[in-house]
Amino acid sequence: MTTDPESLARDVATRAHAQQVDQAGRPYIEHPAAVAARLTTQDEQVVGWLHDVVEDTDTTLAELRSMGFTVEQVMAVDAMTKRRGETLADSMARVLADPIAPRVKRADVSHNADPARLATIPDQATRTRLHDKYERTAVLLGTTLGDVLDEFGTTPR
Repeated sequence: MTTDPESLARDVATRAHAQQVDQAGRPYIEHPAAVAARLTTQDEQVVGWLHDVVEDTDTTLAELRSMGFTVEQVMAVDAMTKRRGETLADSMARVLADPIAPRVKRADVSHNADPARLATIPDQATRTRLHDKYERTAVLLGTTLGDVLDEFGTTPR
């Protein structure tokens, strides 16, 4: 029985993030699910599900490759994986150098910076810090936060 790549990515992400919660206390898997849902191609959706797996869990790139994900998909996950001590500018430069990662990163930012989602974080200082980080991220991706929110339909009403 062959599992399609997106279903496999969903299963891997669900297992990897099983005990994690976001800053609002919600199950972390809701984030990669929302990112993947905003994307259209299979490669983008696979990377959307997996984009935080290597950064935030014990899963490795080699393990993803051995599970059957394509080299391109694993390279995009690698591009999305922030390294310890790395600047935001260096991280975004790596994202931009990959053919799949930029759109996935914009989808990631659109979910993270969604005003409705940010509003669920109890601490105002944390909300402000994160909003500012997502604004800087968008600029480093060659766009604006407003345009990223517009691209994925998360503009404040």
